[in-house]
Amino acid sequence: MPMLADKVALVTGASSGIGRATARQFAREGARVVVAARRAGELDALVDEIRADGGEAVAVPGDVRSGTMAKQLVDTAVRRYGGLDIAFNNAATLGTAAPVADLSLEQWHETIETNLTSAFLAAKYQVPAMRARGGGSLIFTSSFVGWTAGFPGMAAYAASKAGVIGLTRVLAAEHGVHGIRVNALLPGGTDTAMNVANQPGAPAGLRGFLENLHALKRLAQPEEIAQSALYLASDASSFVTGVAMLVDGGVSICRT
Repeated sequence: MPMLADKVALVTGASSGIGRATARQFAREGARVVVAARRAGELDALVDEIRADGGEAVAVPGDVRSGTMAKQLVDTAVRRYGGLDIAFNNAATLGTAAPVADLSLEQWHETIETNLTSAFLAAKYQVPAMRARGGGSLIFTSSFVGWTAGFPGMAAYAASKAGVIGLTRVLAAEHGVHGIRVNALLPGGTDTAMNVANQPGAPAGLRGFLENLHALKRLAQPEEIAQSALYLASDASSFVTGVAMLVDGGVSICRT
């Protein structure tokens, strides 16, 4: 039997990378999926792929920094599929890379709002919907950056992702009694468009440097991170809550 049979899931940041891979994985495991991102064309293509594979999905384009968008996503899940059981809040930005002294307040706010305030807004609307279903699994994408490692120029990103872990733990403590599990997924370097090694103008040799930081000496594929998101979404993790789960290829412990 599929791991997410009869479940309704929501995935943000679904137009590419980890979010896209996870939305497809959830759908393959039987979930009806609401997918969200800013790029409507990419979302529509994803929905077409899921449906072609025999799954069910609907796209809701928009900006996760908006409370209206956060509410619309939940309303869509409830109206279209009858409720919400799983939410993978994955949308994020690296933001501007600069030393703190050179970082503008606007640049700081943009990263914090995209990565942390959006998580608060998501929970604000997702938790009541899950309580109405008698429980659920709420997952946030955090990072080892700001948790087990600090990188120069990444202050806003690190602060936002560390904040997500704090939010995760409070939500887990608040809502365990309601049958809602809340966990943070902390990927290592992943071969996505957002990875710094894949940015235009990335220095030669940067990818090899990043790969070598990991004990496994490579970057993850998005599908590998999606497998861990599936674990947290499913009943396989039924006694797991409040966890900052490293899926980082050993980058947190590697010193070679």
